[in-house]
Amino acid sequence: MSGFVSFVGSGPGDPELLTLKAVDRMKRADAILFDDLSSGPILSHAHQGADLVGVGKRAGRPSPKQDHVSRLLVDYASGGARVVRLKSGDGGMFGRLEEELGALREAGIAYEIIPGIPSACAAAAAAGIPLTRRLTARRVQFVTGHDVVGHLPEDLNMAALADPAATTVVFMGMRTFPQLARMLVDHGLPPDTPALLAEAVSTPEQSLHRSTVAQLSDRLAQAISPAPALILYGPLTEHEDG
Repeated sequence: MSGFVSFVGSGPGDPELLTLKAVDRMKRADAILFDDLSSGPILSHAHQGADLVGVGKRAGRPSPKQDHVSRLLVDYASGGARVVRLKSGDGGMFGRLEEELGALREAGIAYEIIPGIPSACAAAAAAGIPLTRRLTARRVQFVTGHDVVGHLPEDLNMAALADPAATTVVFMGMRTFPQLARMLVDHGLPPDTPALLAEAVSTPEQSLHRSTVAQLSDRLAQAISPAPALILYGPLTEHEDG
């Protein structure tokens, strides 16, 4: 009899931000395949004897190939195991979820998807700002800062990304942000648009750096941290009192 796979969003890293359903599935899992950012204290919810398999991908580091991860899921579940695929943040947001779902469907294996708190929401909360506000930030947009080979995607909607009335969150974009910033300014975004670099959100290593699009571009052109990070820019990324 085939097993079952639970795709679990682990949130941004703080184990207290796990949902009750996420904790329940981890406690009952025979195997947990986890991302790098879902390791550490979060895995304390696994029961003793469960297989814990790291399958995370980090830019610039040796990482398992996606087809290998998908094959592991199928192999474990085909043997009757209850499997948790633990993904950082929310698995449906830049989490390569679709490829893994396709492999399970092809193998006839049942699954469920349990959402997690997106790291973008956690970053805004840590900075004490909303993502939207009536009249000044009516739209929020999430974009990836790199393509499959680590370059800035060539098909970005620059008119949308340069909208000064939108809050924009850039995932995996530290290396490419200087290039993106130049393009944003060329498309009309003021270089003094407030920006926020949020690193290691919700963990003890959390760091928040407030600046502008131009200043952050200069900072990242000189050096970048190995910590996982998000970049937010737009009218709300500068904290306002009152």
